[in-house]
Amino acid sequence: MFTKTSSRRLTAILLASTALVSAAAANAGNVTGAVTDATDTGAVLRGAEVTLVELNQSHTVDSDGQFRFTNIPAGNYTLRVTYTGARTELVSISVPATGDVSANVLLAPADGTDSNTILVIGQRANLNSSISRQRSADGVQTTLSRDSIGQFPDQNVAESIRRAPGVNVLNDQGEGRFVSVRGLDPNLNSASLNGNRILATGGDERAVALDVVPAELIESIDIKKSLTPDMDADTIGASIEINTTSAFDRKKGFVSASLESSYNDLSGETSPKGSFDFSTRLTDNLGVAGGLSYYNRKFESDNVEVGSWATDDNGVDFAEEIDYRDYDVRRERYGATLNFDYRLGENSSMYLRTLYSKFDDTELRRRLVLITEFDEVSDASGDTVTFDSADSRIEVRRDLKDRGEWQTIRTVAFGGKTFTGAWKFNYDLAFSQADQQEKGSVDPIRFRNRFNSGNPLVLQFDYSDMKKPAYSVVGAPGNFNNAASYEMTVLERTTQEDAKDTEWSAKFDAARNFNLDSGSFELKFGAKLRQRDKKLDMTIDVYDSYEGSESFTLADVAGTQTYRLADMGVVPDLGKVKDFINANGFGDFEYNDDDSLLASTIEDYRATEDINAAYVLGRYDNGALRVIGGVRIEQTKLKLNGSNVNDDTLEITPVEVRRDYTDVLPSVNVRYNVSDKLVARVAASQSLMRPSFGKLAPRYVINEDLEGEFGNPDLDPYKATNLDLTLEYYFAPEAVIQGGFFFKKIKDFIVTYKTDQAGTYHGIAYEEAEFAVNGEEADVKGFELAYSQALSFLPSPWDGLLVNVNYTYTDAEGDILIDETATRSISLPNSAKHTANFVLGYEKGPLSLRAAASYRSSYLDELGDLDDADTDRYVRPHTQIDLSAKYRINKNLRLFGELVNLNDASYTAYNNYGGRKRLLQYEEYSWTAKFGVKFNY
Repeated sequence: MFTKTSSRRLTAILLASTALVSAAAANAGNVTGAVTDATDTGAVLRGAEVTLVELNQSHTVDSDGQFRFTNIPAGNYTLRVTYTGARTELVSISVPATGDVSANVLLAPADGTDSNTILVIGQRANLNSSISRQRSADGVQTTLSRDSIGQFPDQNVAESIRRAPGVNVLNDQGEGRFVSVRGLDPNLNSASLNGNRILATGGDERAVALDVVPAELIESIDIKKSLTPDMDADTIGASIEINTTSAFDRKKGFVSASLESSYNDLSGETSPKGSFDFSTRLTDNLGVAGGLSYYNRKFESDNVEVGSWATDDNGVDFAEEIDYRDYDVRRERYGATLNFDYRLGENSSMYLRTLYSKFDDTELRRRLVLITEFDEVSDASGDTVTFDSADSRIEVRRDLKDRGEWQTIRTVAFGGKTFTGAWKFNYDLAFSQADQQEKGSVDPIRFRNRFNSGNPLVLQFDYSDMKKPAYSVVGAPGNFNNAASYEMTVLERTTQEDAKDTEWSAKFDAARNFNLDSGSFELKFGAKLRQRDKKLDMTIDVYDSYEGSESFTLADVAGTQTYRLADMGVVPDLGKVKDFINANGFGDFEYNDDDSLLASTIEDYRATEDINAAYVLGRYDNGALRVIGGVRIEQTKLKLNGSNVNDDTLEITPVEVRRDYTDVLPSVNVRYNVSDKLVARVAASQSLMRPSFGKLAPRYVINEDLEGEFGNPDLDPYKATNLDLTLEYYFAPEAVIQGGFFFKKIKDFIVTYKTDQAGTYHGIAYEEAEFAVNGEEADVKGFELAYSQALSFLPSPWDGLLVNVNYTYTDAEGDILIDETATRSISLPNSAKHTANFVLGYEKGPLSLRAAASYRSSYLDELGDLDDADTDRYVRPHTQIDLSAKYRINKNLRLFGELVNLNDASYTAYNNYGGRKRLLQYEEYSWTAKFGVKFNY
């Protein structure tokens, strides 16, 4: 809800805008029009550049295909309209002393070929749109768009963004999820939908999992790497702006539907997917567009994780805990959009934008845990280490996790724009909500056997394969796979997780255009209010053992694995566990009141964040030179509520922290057309990124092994000074080579470090702990290179080839304070030094083929101990190859297929313990095949 103060501010803004509208006199001589393709689809060509030649004034075609010049003196003029891949059109107009002039322009391909395949459909359409929007953009920007039949380059938003220069994606269970720009942490990006912020569904982070939004519902994605004052300032990596379809995206109605099936090699499962979207004009001035999407994906992954490495008294390095994890995953996505557009007349329009997206993530995990915490290993030879329970205890756990999460995003935005003379007003009121729910998840139910001198076991591990450490039972195997010898010791049930993030926002922009002898100057100012409320509320029930009349052992629920990296032996079966609980209930399980209270309380928090912003900017444009400069002021008011819980007395103490700070953030963007083919850009700005709520919250999270994660409400936001220098060479009608340097000076960057030294924090005892702290300063510097071209100049049949290659180098290093006298230099977490993409496409006649490869070098994932770099966690390089094919049967029907992760790329995390790479996590997923049919009309 808005506060009274905010309401008064908003009322004042609206009253001021009304006064400005009333005072502004209507001026004669406005030139308006639309730019569309020459086919019967009438698709809007966003990014087309329209120049009033005699006055050196230029405008870029906006989202509804419109352009507008105001206060043009009476006379005869020439409009020059350009768009990548299209023939440049020159249109003569005559502006009378009073009244407006309308000039609608149709563009056809530059080479005279069929515009249905060149300008609006297929890979070349996506390429042309991207180049046109990049060239006409105010700052450093990349755009990805779908074509006029609703086909996006990839079927997952995160996967599509991966192809852009300087962009890579961090995977979750082998699927693209979080976007990294220029090698930086995903938390340093912002994401918006139709101009309003997308919120994070999880309970802790600000980074948005973009796989939650179905690609079928998206019209375009703008990746903006430089800021202008009218943009939200909380961006250091990039502002990722997602736009859904509008009824005015094309002149005629449109219907599209697709059916798809996908097959995962590991699971052997076939998963269905379907989508439907449409656009129609109910009247000349009223249109509606929308869509539905559904995907139910089933797949598997195999995983090995090492809890920690240690050195025994004789100097032998060994893994204290190794987990073999067998995952079965189901991810179900639902999505819907419904958008309305209404033109009140020539000078005013209104819109209503809505989106609903639901992502159900069900994860079943069977696990074998081997714990060998020895002071001296029993025997060691090379990479082989042997443990004998006669020397020390060996603990073996076999457990099951059955977790189901439901993540939902809802957005509603209402607004419009009004022209009156030389003034333009934009206004928007939006609501956004993201939540994550979990009910009844079991994480975990554990069965345990402790081996000692009276219960013998001899285990041997072979570490020679870093990714896949092998174990074998070499002595006293009697009870190792005896299910009856494993007693149930822990059942932890997430009865309820309620993570909810809500934001209301209101913004108003006013712009006044001034015509100069050559070019124009625009003065623009505005304000935005954002009120955000984020909370996490957990209810967790912990049971220690089963106290029924009969014993409860693994033998009662024994099942089999689907694991391929090792022989896990006997494991719990989900169906049998559910049947046992349903038959016996929870009454015979020993309820742990203390642990349940702690688990249900310590993670909970609530944060409210109010951001009040205002800005002013000037925009000078004379055709060759465009300069946009100004300043943005953002005031942040933050209230954090959490709890401290005394472990001994279980006394709960509410904690409240308030923060209030204001940032003044200037920026300037310069675009200069050195020639008709060469564009130079310079951008400088100051920006910030606020800490994630989970790291700020005054709370702690601690598990059964006394491993704690503590919030730090004293964290300061990242503050960055950003500089970009780029050159773009458009050397052919459908081609660009670009390169650029970037530099960022970041103060108060945030890192999370771990310590395995026992201690206390705010009175809470821990054996191991994780803390978030501010670093000192970090420098981020690097360069980007990219090349894109349709090779239409080649002889047939090679004239259908398209190529897109990009490479980014990022050097991101900073200093962290170890103690009062010492610092340590580190790479920024999640910062990859090298990222690259290669796409080779072929499109000719009805056939469209594409091969895409993405590469990301290794990066620091997490800090270990502050003073011990060998315990830092790194992720190994990742290369993924995808193939796709489409075949057009006729103008309305297409067949398509795709192979994802053809090269079976895996995930590996490690540290450098003992002077060599030591495994922390290895996961493999194999490949997925997709095939389907798409209809459009």
